[in-house]
Amino acid sequence: MANELVDPGLDTDISGGVPVVLDRPVGKAESSTTEDGHPVLKKSIEWLRCTPFLILHATVFTVFLVGWSWVAVGAAVFMLALRTFAITGFYHRYFSHRSFKTSRWFQFLWAFIGNMSVQKGPIWWAAHHRHHHLHSDDEHDVHSPVTHSFLFSHMGWFMTDENYNFSREGAGELRKFPELRFLDRFDYFAPVVLGVGMFLLGVGLNAYWPASETSHDLWGYRATSGWQMLVWGFVISTLICYHFTYSINSVAHVIGKRRFKTKDESRNNLLLALITFGEGWHNNHHRYQSSVRQGFYWWEIDITYYILTMMSWCGLVWDLTPVPERVLNEGKMLDQEKKAARKSVGH
Repeated sequence: MANELVDPGLDTDISGGVPVVLDRPVGKAESSTTEDGHPVLKKSIEWLRCTPFLILHATVFTVFLVGWSWVAVGAAVFMLALRTFAITGFYHRYFSHRSFKTSRWFQFLWAFIGNMSVQKGPIWWAAHHRHHHLHSDDEHDVHSPVTHSFLFSHMGWFMTDENYNFSREGAGELRKFPELRFLDRFDYFAPVVLGVGMFLLGVGLNAYWPASETSHDLWGYRATSGWQMLVWGFVISTLICYHFTYSINSVAHVIGKRRFKTKDESRNNLLLALITFGEGWHNNHHRYQSSVRQGFYWWEIDITYYILTMMSWCGLVWDLTPVPERVLNEGKMLDQEKKAARKSVGH
């Protein structure tokens, strides 16, 4: 893998930051479409194929069998934070929106870490997300809580065969990288590496620092085990990362404030912004999708943007796309108008 410069090459409409991608049918069969070429969305869930997903959720209850330790909880928090950033910074802002550039090896590193989140490969993820922006909250948006039920928009949508086998053509420029195609085709490889790694780490810690009379001291690492590290470092952290990501598709289109008058129901939600490292400024993002930052103003906390900025200082990423001044001014004007309207009502 050469250390070459990488720009995903997605053309954008700079006036609105909207990706220009092929609007193709999704799923395996292109015959399952309407007259205008859009897919006929089937909501039938493939329960057999989703068995591993359901088992993963059920496995969380094994925490009562394996117990907990500070090192296991710490591993869960670390893996949650690491993979949340991989999803928000690279799966989303880089692969889906090309809001900055990086080297090929760094692109692969974060694609691999993002793949550990068990949210399929980067090409599939980017293709799905670009389709969402083309059809946000209309009848062709596969995970809109406006046109579908809240639960379906949260997690039911990807449990259908049509969305699981979504066409990658909308992110076709990413297919020129064989390593990304590998992650997309064998999307279980990275999660297995993480799961096995967590288990072996727990086994190793228990071998060198076995449980003893002091196993419940402040650090608690002596009480850990392979199964405990697997449950906390992989299962629990993966499930939390799942639902943090899903909440942007569902909650962020229902609960929150709308600064910009976008074509959809995207909302800004502070709580979601905090737990998803900045993704909760969703109305901002739908106003100008090409920007590397989603918290448009200094008071809008955007941890992903802060990390990417620090990476740019080290030369790991570059050409970070800013929010245009006209968009910032538009937002300030709208905020002032709403503030003035509230004052007039109060009088």
